[in-house]
Amino acid sequence: MSFTDSSEAPIYAGLVEEHGDVPAEVRRVAEETMREADRAIDFSDVRRSAAYR
Repeated sequence: MSFTDSSEAPIYAGLVEEHGDVPAEVRRVAEETMREADRAIDFSDVRRSAAYR
């Protein structure tokens, strides 16, 4: 989904046609990276294990 209507920004529409929707792809990759980082630094299992000792 684009925030800009192509009729309002024909230059942007042309760039999207030539190169794809780069901002949308960057947004998708950033969200995926944040999810992976959240999983990588999730210490909730470590805290639960220490409580049972």
